[in-house]
Amino acid sequence: MDRFSSTTLFPDTLAGTRDDLTEQWTVIWEQIKAPLIVPLLRIAVFLCLLMSILLFIERVYMGIVITLVKMFGRKPDKRYKWESLKDDVEIGNSCYPMVLVQIPMYNEKEVYQLSIGAACGLSWPSDRIIIQVLDDSTDPIIKNLVSMECQRWASKGIDIKYEIRDNRNGYKAGALKEGLKHPYVKQCDYVAIFDADFQPEPDFLWRTIPFLVHNPQLGLVQARWKFVNADECLMTRMQEMSLDYHFTVEQEVGSSTYAFFGFNGTAGVWRIAALEEAGGWKDRTTVEDMDLAVRASLKGWKFLYLSALKVKNELPSTFKAYRYQQHRWSCGPANLFRKMFMEIIRNKKVTLWKKIHVIYSFFFVRKVVAHIVTFVFYCVVLPATVLVPEVEVPKWGAVYIPSIITILNAVGTPRSLHLIIFWILFENVMSLHRTKATFIGLLEAGRVNEWIVTEKLGDVLKMKSAIKAVKKPRFRFGDRLLLLELATGAYLFFCGCYDVAFGKNHYFLYLFLQAFAFFIIGFGHIGTFVPNS
Repeated sequence: MDRFSSTTLFPDTLAGTRDDLTEQWTVIWEQIKAPLIVPLLRIAVFLCLLMSILLFIERVYMGIVITLVKMFGRKPDKRYKWESLKDDVEIGNSCYPMVLVQIPMYNEKEVYQLSIGAACGLSWPSDRIIIQVLDDSTDPIIKNLVSMECQRWASKGIDIKYEIRDNRNGYKAGALKEGLKHPYVKQCDYVAIFDADFQPEPDFLWRTIPFLVHNPQLGLVQARWKFVNADECLMTRMQEMSLDYHFTVEQEVGSSTYAFFGFNGTAGVWRIAALEEAGGWKDRTTVEDMDLAVRASLKGWKFLYLSALKVKNELPSTFKAYRYQQHRWSCGPANLFRKMFMEIIRNKKVTLWKKIHVIYSFFFVRKVVAHIVTFVFYCVVLPATVLVPEVEVPKWGAVYIPSIITILNAVGTPRSLHLIIFWILFENVMSLHRTKATFIGLLEAGRVNEWIVTEKLGDVLKMKSAIKAVKKPRFRFGDRLLLLELATGAYLFFCGCYDVAFGKNHYFLYLFLQAFAFFIIGFGHIGTFVPNS
């Protein structure tokens, strides 16, 4: 310490001051590293490795199950009774159940015609179907356009109801709940739900309703999403890879094993009796669809997923819209897990194994662990071991397990395997937002109930919107610079430089690539107009 006390208070050069500060920081770092940093980092590595193992086991298990299902599993019409509904000469169309089709929307100027037109085009006896447009729009011009579109279809003989509210309480859940209170709904047996950007094929009801008619234990039939704009840009391709795994593996495994999976909020048909027995729509979280599915499952209702039945819809094509969507999809499940944990434990209608599946597999591993370990391990802890060489991560934890998990995730979209490196980098960046949202949900912090409707452009207007945006570029500090991404990128870049200069872990290539990905997104250079490859 004598060396530092003898340092002049008024150095002759700036370089001298800089050298002194560097030495002081070096001494401080060495003093706190051994007693504090090393033990904490070792604990963090242990916890991250444990979470990685949990996620690895879950992915391998689902990989084995989906392989067996594809090779030996029976198709839905073999597992459940399915017969096409036929006319009855004596009672006429009364032999067909009454179906309600709900379309919730909010300022959907670009897509309202597509969704209403697709719903009105559904093939079903005209006197046995009711189209219900639930318009929560706050823009009077859009509200008038939607009303006129409904009147246009009504003039063609379609039984379509245009329903509005004087508030937006409960958002989508509130609109769906209010929609079921109208007197004409009492005559309906089933309700099909489509978000404003979804376009079902005309035979949708003929392929779903018979399962519910002939199998009274079924409460829900869910179709798969088909993305009309997956090829629009690199970002939409990345989204397709993530969601394809969900639909190809997670939903199929849940349907085939425990007859349970999370309702996707759209492109599904509910038995109204099941919906009511479960307690109806609740707006206590931002994932009202998952909330309803879990409650219905705890009442003993079974769910069926039809992977062959696809409904066209749109992926968010701007990064801002995607961030808001991912916040909702990550925060909501974590918050629902917090609210329903004891309710699931105390339930007496379902088996112990189903409880374990819902709590451990469905919620804890997929909705909590998967988000946290991706960011904390690969973007914080692993880079930190470069600065603290006393702490090492075993190769099986740093390389083998994440590689296998990545491959298992990517098999859902074979056509995009050549983009797997971009997908890894993009998912790691998104894990920052998902981790933050997960903790907000678990702790019920400030933005826990934030609901921002995902922006949609519509099929016809996408190219026009893109051209217009390219011609008139705008830069706004708040919109374009994402400080969390930039800070994380700077941290990773520093760790990469340190690894090149002094390290022995040789993670520098990954660190530089990941830092570059954080910088690209942090500076707002990913979105609608990223060229596809």
